[in-house]
Amino acid sequence: MASFSVVSNIASANAQANLAQNSVGLNRTLNRLSSGFRINYSGDDAAGLAVANGYRTDVAVLNQGIRNANDGLSTLQIKDGALNNVSTLLDRLSTLATQAASDAFTGSRTTLNDEAKAILSEIDREANVAGLATSGSFSVFVSTGSSNNTVGGTIGAVTIQALGVSTINLTAVASAKTAITSLKSAVATLGGVQAQVGTLENSLQYAVALGQSQVVNTKAAESRIRDANIAEESANMTRYTILNQSGIASLAQANQQASSVLSLLR
Repeated sequence: MASFSVVSNIASANAQANLAQNSVGLNRTLNRLSSGFRINYSGDDAAGLAVANGYRTDVAVLNQGIRNANDGLSTLQIKDGALNNVSTLLDRLSTLATQAASDAFTGSRTTLNDEAKAILSEIDREANVAGLATSGSFSVFVSTGSSNNTVGGTIGAVTIQALGVSTINLTAVASAKTAITSLKSAVATLGGVQAQVGTLENSLQYAVALGQSQVVNTKAAESRIRDANIAEESANMTRYTILNQSGIASLAQANQQASSVLSLLR
């Protein structure tokens, strides 16, 4: 049996409750559409937010790792340029030693030896400038994770002492021939250092390529959790807008319903 009351308007209360719920849904949808994010507050998806934040942190680390690797490549390229210069200087020393080792040479071996000393000094200078005066380790932090996150190795020294040419002398035929042997060994030693630098350069280039791929995939994983589905939210906005309009109309009808009870008192 229906009851009529002017004290409690149950229909109006129901309409207000539904209208409030629809207004919350509409506001949430508008917030997602305007921000582009599905998760704007922790309450939207607390577990998903924690995972998405973890991915975002990984992306930040990976991006910095890529920058680290590129900085490392720049450092290695500086060393590589110096090594190429040292190789050219060794070629010149070999030329001078071969010239001095010939019995048919009629010029001044002292002049050749003076040039050789100047070249040896230049080798040491360039080794110091390029950070190749002593052998040491070289490492670059390139990725996330608690292990296997660095690219590194050892780079040898290329001073005249390390190359074994510090005592070469071109003032006599015999010593010049000995110098040729020493210079051949120095070229081999220098090649070993160049191989070390080249291996590190290649490894860093591979690390950069991997890091860039990881950034893309990690961002995609974060996007699937954090970003809003615009098509879905557009449909939700249409639905909540219609529900809000119908809720307001229903509330108006419910409020008018109470006044109709007064007709019984006429």
